[in-house]
Amino acid sequence: MFKYFPHTEEDIKLMLERIGLDSLDDLFSIVPDEIKKNASYNLDDGLSECELLQNLNQLSGKNPQLKIFRGAGAYDHHTPSVIPYLTSRSEFLTSYTPYQPEISQGTLQYIFEYQSYICELTGMDVSNASMYDGATSTAEAMLMATSQMRKNKILISKTVHPHTIEVVKTYAHFRNIEVIVLEEMNGYTQLEEVKKHKDYAALIVQNPNYYGLIEDYQGFSDVLQDNKALFIYNADPQTLGILKTPRDYGADIAVGDIQTLGIPLSFGGAYGGYLATTQKLLRKMPGRICGVTNDLDGKRAFVLTLQAREQHIRREKANSNICSNQSLMALWVTIYLSIMGKDGLEKVNEKSYVNAHYLYHKLLETKHFKKVYDGHFIKEFVLEALFDVEKVEKHMIEHGYLFGLPLEGNRVMFAVTEKYNKQIIDEFVEVLNNVLL
Repeated sequence: MFKYFPHTEEDIKLMLERIGLDSLDDLFSIVPDEIKKNASYNLDDGLSECELLQNLNQLSGKNPQLKIFRGAGAYDHHTPSVIPYLTSRSEFLTSYTPYQPEISQGTLQYIFEYQSYICELTGMDVSNASMYDGATSTAEAMLMATSQMRKNKILISKTVHPHTIEVVKTYAHFRNIEVIVLEEMNGYTQLEEVKKHKDYAALIVQNPNYYGLIEDYQGFSDVLQDNKALFIYNADPQTLGILKTPRDYGADIAVGDIQTLGIPLSFGGAYGGYLATTQKLLRKMPGRICGVTNDLDGKRAFVLTLQAREQHIRREKANSNICSNQSLMALWVTIYLSIMGKDGLEKVNEKSYVNAHYLYHKLLETKHFKKVYDGHFIKEFVLEALFDVEKVEKHMIEHGYLFGLPLEGNRVMFAVTEKYNKQIIDEFVEVLNNVLL
């Protein structure tokens, strides 16, 4: 027998004797003969390694490589090549939840470093790890707030990503939590809308908001404190390199998706979420928190400090069911932030800003679009199209471009990151003009 087969001939013989069979074929005697004889698996003949690689390359070539001018929560930022090289090492790629700290110091350390980076970006006191994505981290923040404030009503701005709103509503439905979506005005959250409500646990906002607009939440925290409610602030962590932090606005919980920190689009995943909060709400946090201490010999050691999930404590007292370990994404982000630093994040946002505003003005110059919102944006904006958006979108894909995201009212939301220069943007606008002729 081959060494990688777990059973010897003697093992197999003993097992067959125990279950009263003569051979392994007897295990499949229940399968009708007509199926055994006529079954076709539609499999090609075996290929050599060279032939197999050629076949795979041919198949992968069927996927069109589009230049992306769309965001809406998933952005085509550059990924430094060192990140996939390091994260694909077997000790990282195959690591599991670090239940045994004595043999998981490396994993625990990078989780600790990740938490430290998130705290620095958000200005909050503590951060956890292993949130699934930005939408679920927002919903988990809602559960934190309702548990802490002992109220079953939540306010959420309509300028929050609609997918996030849907996830929040799903979580709320099974907890009997009322979700009130606040109407926006001209693309912005209105403080006056917040003031109309009483007896709620928290307000959820987003910055930059779904339309790419940078919102000013000055004064919101005071109103919420007067109503004994918490402030949940969903932020793109990439933009926190230049914008005010959630803490600057008096937020109690900061949440969002970490995809913008160098994680490639990858057909929609795997991504991850972050959640950071104040010291006061530490014990209400979901997921896991990694801390640093000293071992018996006085050496620095990393441990899982808090794990307030149903797997570890009584289910009725658990804050969350977040279980799967997202630490590979945390490592990805940790390497990205260590490479970029403060200066790098500023430059990424600066280049995205320049590129997005350049495209914004070039599209308006075509006379095929109208301005929608007044306000500041970094990498994403909305225009009203004066043509059939769905028809043009198909043509642009045929020409190698992922067009902006169609919205209601024939509006289109475009996004541009640091990856594209003016030449690529000019080519995009030129192709669009030709399609519209």
